[in-house]
Amino acid sequence: MRYNNFVQTELGLLPEDWEVRTLGDELYIKGRIGWKGLKKDEYLVESPYRIINGSNIINNKIDWNNCGYISEERYNESPEIMLQKNDIVITKDGTIGKVAKINSLEKPTSVASGLFIIRNISKIIDTSYLFYYFNSHYFKGLVSSRTEGSVIPHLYQRDFVSMKIPLPRLEEQKLIATILSSLDEKIEINNEINKKLEEMAQAIFKHWFVDFEFPNENGEPYKSSGGEMVESELGMIPKGWKVTTLDNIVNISTKSINPQNYAERVFEHYSIPALDNNKTPEIQMGKEIKSNKYLIDDNVILISKLNPNTKRIWKPIPQYKFAICSTEFIVYVPKENNIFYYVYEFINSDYFSEMLVSHATGSTGSRQRVKPKDTLNFKIYLPPVELMVKFSKAVKPMHDSISLKNLEIQKLVLTRDTLLPKLMSGEIRVPVEE
Repeated sequence: MRYNNFVQTELGLLPEDWEVRTLGDELYIKGRIGWKGLKKDEYLVESPYRIINGSNIINNKIDWNNCGYISEERYNESPEIMLQKNDIVITKDGTIGKVAKINSLEKPTSVASGLFIIRNISKIIDTSYLFYYFNSHYFKGLVSSRTEGSVIPHLYQRDFVSMKIPLPRLEEQKLIATILSSLDEKIEINNEINKKLEEMAQAIFKHWFVDFEFPNENGEPYKSSGGEMVESELGMIPKGWKVTTLDNIVNISTKSINPQNYAERVFEHYSIPALDNNKTPEIQMGKEIKSNKYLIDDNVILISKLNPNTKRIWKPIPQYKFAICSTEFIVYVPKENNIFYYVYEFINSDYFSEMLVSHATGSTGSRQRVKPKDTLNFKIYLPPVELMVKFSKAVKPMHDSISLKNLEIQKLVLTRDTLLPKLMSGEIRVPVEE
């Protein structure tokens, strides 16, 4: 088969053997009817029936750990939006255009009013290919048109019904989806490995500095081996430790850059999605800087000053000489580099998170924030320097592995995002056996 002939279509140049179809002719598209919306007091603590909303969509997946629960009556009254395996859900209000595919469904689940259900009922469209279509420039163009200049962005059912989709033969669709999904699977595996490594490092921190079972001079756990504990204003602590404030171990960097002076530099840009409780920041590569940013390196610790009830902390891994981050981060710089990972795990601890929440100002939800300078006055108990150094050395290999995996993730994401538009437009063809 020849792959080099293109024709002009409604979607631009496409291979001559591809079709252009209208989504409304091929898909089941439903959302919750407005008058059937649920009030806050209707949500249950637990139930066999779940409900998801836009905040449950994180990195193209459903966070089932934080979904809501509803009564059987409320679930059954809307059979048209009962989720099925392989459905695709898309946010239509607020942060519009977030997409997730329902790969498994353990409990009966419905959707809140901010979501559309997209169900593939076509015999000529592969569902995984459809999922990547909703992550492609074709759909993102629609989202941008609804976002730019809109006070309250919104996607309507008619937007989906009239959209066009480029369709190669079904066999080629499946091969395109296989290539892209294999990259996503590798990204997910790396994320899972990093999650386990992060949990291990934090577990060691808790064992040493919360349970006070750090190794004593004989290599035995301190507290359970009879190590002496003394009173302090923060409770019982090991003898030789002291109570101080956070500013004794960190500074806050506010080193900013003028966009005009760095217009031609390539940056790694860490930014925070405004409404997503997302463990991973958006990392963008680009030459154009439109607003003031903080200049950072890999010796800082980033934590979001927004939504302190969600613990989000990152160590940058800049590949280039320069990296920048949004000014919505607090940029901590440990005063001693050899205790870096002690400081990191302390800031990553539940104790520090609780202090952030208690010092947050503003209304509940996404408007809450913490004043960076206030955190420097947080009371902390401080172990001897040699113990912090010993801990940092113990967990450094874990963090080195996390950094390497993060670099690999960035390369995989770049590869996927480069291939996606080329595969979806036919610029790159996947050979199909006759």
